[in-house]
Amino acid sequence: MDDKYSIVNIRSYLDSDSPSFLGEAKLQSLLSEFSSPQNADVEHFLHSNAINFTQKSQSVTYLVFNSETADFVGYFALAVKPLTIKADGISKTASKKLSRVSILDEEDGTYTASAYLIAQLGKNYALKKDLRIAGSDLLALAQQIIETLRFAAGGVLEFLECEDNPFLLDFYTKNGFKPFDTRRTATNNGTQHLLHQLLKFI
Repeated sequence: MDDKYSIVNIRSYLDSDSPSFLGEAKLQSLLSEFSSPQNADVEHFLHSNAINFTQKSQSVTYLVFNSETADFVGYFALAVKPLTIKADGISKTASKKLSRVSILDEEDGTYTASAYLIAQLGKNYALKKDLRIAGSDLLALAQQIIETLRFAAGGVLEFLECEDNPFLLDFYTKNGFKPFDTRRTATNNGTQHLLHQLLKFI
């Protein structure tokens, strides 16, 4: 898979000293080629927030290209965030692992730890179906970057959030993520929806 796809941190497109420098306007044009009609939030983030969030170091967005055709097949965004986990919502084995890298609040029964967040993950539906990246490949590429970060700086947890969708929940659990909580959040149009939170030890 390493030969099939190439990953570009958009910082390299924004850094005038980088050989890959494009500048903000040309990068925005490139990002506009991405379409995700099935998930408006994923599309909105890339078009409206990815550059700004990367510049502010709130998260970093990575673009994925087909190495042979140079097609822009998808993207993911990563961040490091504090994660709060209810002790009664996880197994004893997970609690034991968490106790080594987190702070336990005995009063409210929660662990707090730093974790790698896969903040966004989306494939480009502007491409024909046979040219699109598989979701499992895109997730594996995001985890590949996280593994590099873990090797350099440590950490044992990664997590993500997904819609209340049986297909997505099945996809992430099959890829080793375990549900541990839910939360409600507002979409861009102001309506609330349920998000499932899933974690994985690395």
